[in-house]
Amino acid sequence: MEKKRKFSGSELCKYEAHEAVKLLKNGDVSSGELLDAATKRISQTGKIINATTTLCEERARTAAKFLDNTEDSHDGWLAGLPITIKDLKMVAGVRTTYGSKGFSDFIPEESDPLVELLEARGGIVLGKTNTPEFGAGGNTFNEVFGPTLNPWDTSLNAGGSSGGAAASLATGEIWLSHGSDHGGSLRTPAAYCGIVGLRPSPGIAGGPDKDNAFMIEGTQGPMARSVMDCALFLDAMSGYDPRIAISFPHPKTSYQDAVRHVPSKLAIAFSPDLGGFGQVDKEMDNHLRGILLMLENNGAEIEETCPDLSELEKTYHTLRGVMWATAARGLPEEVKRHFKPTLAQNTAFGQSLSIDDIIDANINRSKIYNRMVKLFEKYDVLACPTVGCMPHSQSEEWVDNVGGVKLSGYMDWLRFAFLATTAGLPSISVPVGLGPRGLPVGLQLIGRPRGEAKLLSAARLVELTVGGPLGPIDPI
Repeated sequence: MEKKRKFSGSELCKYEAHEAVKLLKNGDVSSGELLDAATKRISQTGKIINATTTLCEERARTAAKFLDNTEDSHDGWLAGLPITIKDLKMVAGVRTTYGSKGFSDFIPEESDPLVELLEARGGIVLGKTNTPEFGAGGNTFNEVFGPTLNPWDTSLNAGGSSGGAAASLATGEIWLSHGSDHGGSLRTPAAYCGIVGLRPSPGIAGGPDKDNAFMIEGTQGPMARSVMDCALFLDAMSGYDPRIAISFPHPKTSYQDAVRHVPSKLAIAFSPDLGGFGQVDKEMDNHLRGILLMLENNGAEIEETCPDLSELEKTYHTLRGVMWATAARGLPEEVKRHFKPTLAQNTAFGQSLSIDDIIDANINRSKIYNRMVKLFEKYDVLACPTVGCMPHSQSEEWVDNVGGVKLSGYMDWLRFAFLATTAGLPSISVPVGLGPRGLPVGLQLIGRPRGEAKLLSAARLVELTVGGPLGPIDPI
């Protein structure tokens, strides 16, 4: 791995989240000091990368005072650690825009249940991170705040739709940041910005909005600079809440404990293109094959294989279409008239679906799930690219050529994200060093159903093998 890049922020900002939480618990640092460090760092980097677009500093400092001398035994107790929330989830009294001009002045009176849970477990919400309009797309920009730029090269795409969260973590603006994912929305920016992003199984971490309570394709998830920090944040996010129709109880053993017990051996099914489903550039393929060779030399058992995914393309897009059509039903016309063209197309496609399309999608996603369960009888994880190409220019809304193949749909370049979403499986993007042009590369690991603990443990083994995590950097 290349030498870590320059970082001119506070020493406090360099700490991993679990280290900062330990300092808070021991009384070696206060929430106020961490807020000072974070706000100073955001003032240094904010105008360059445009990641943390709304601050609520006064609210955060008030919340921090209430946590003084408070103790909690929960595995996910954050002890007053500042965090940020993607601008798709409501935080009471804080501007929440969804990246849409139709909500540019919206200030909710109530917080989303996941935000309430995180605050109850000692998280101090410092602000909101940038997202494309309603989270649609793999490039973070909108008409309210403008684009978020990649910290490793500010001419490039930071990924989307959790691009603000990923870029803020990469530059040390914050220690933990909330993300969400449907078509790779936290996995792609994690890969592009050199951080860790976990898409949990549905119901593990929060849930959809209350008006779409049973939509399971889009999930909330933790984003962090290391696998251990990701596990800490997942511990803080998880737990049963009757207001969330699909929520599950917190596991008896913490996710952090799972990360501490790294497997001595790992059986990996590796598919560089998901059986021809996803396109991949040669430079990405070469880098990932080198990483898999490192893992093999370190004792992992690796076999190149992939289940039949012939129904995946249509199934994913049908499920996505149903989601957008459902979400749009409750939006007023003055909001929908601001939709960017790709978002309007998503909605129109969903509204055009027939009942037979929806029936086929439900049947075929079951077939795909069953094939994945069969795969996991032999392998611990399925490894594949997080995304098939290195970051392109931020000015390109979406990538239309990967692996020499001309792509026609604006989601086509994100096909490696479709499998975990469609099958309801946990998936993580973990940094695997610096690749072409000194840019970070992410390896995607897909795990067993409800297998977040073993997936995080496997990701930690990968992290150790490649010498990660990368740590925060100054924008380049």
